[in-house]
Amino acid sequence: QVQLVESGGGLVQAGGSLRLSCASSGSTFSSRAMGWFRQAPGKEREFIAAIRWGGGITDYADSVKGRFTISRDNAKNTVYLQMNSLKAEDTAVYYCAAGAVRGWPLSYRSGSLYEYWGQGTQVTVSS
Repeated sequence: QVQLVESGGGLVQAGGSLRLSCASSGSTFSSRAMGWFRQAPGKEREFIAAIRWGGGITDYADSVKGRFTISRDNAKNTVYLQMNSLKAEDTAVYYCAAGAVRGWPLSYRSGSLYEYWGQGTQVTVSS
């Protein structure tokens, strides 16, 4: 089984930057697509970014494209989300998720495509 632990959340001013990390247990990390989602108070969980197993191919929500960057370090079993030019509307709990082994469907924007989820880390952007 896979355990995911997010870190790096906190309070940041609008326009600032923050980098989230997600550490994965197990030996299958490099063979799984990884995704980032977020959920703001009173809102539904939304897709943020995904990266194919092994890295290289990525996908981003329009709301964060050009501001956020997803990357992975398979040697460290860790996926990252670099967040720049943060806005107040980015305030949410951010979740890391792991997909199926060697899977990359046409779209990785649905949470149902992921097998494991972390507990989340709070990101608060002040104006």
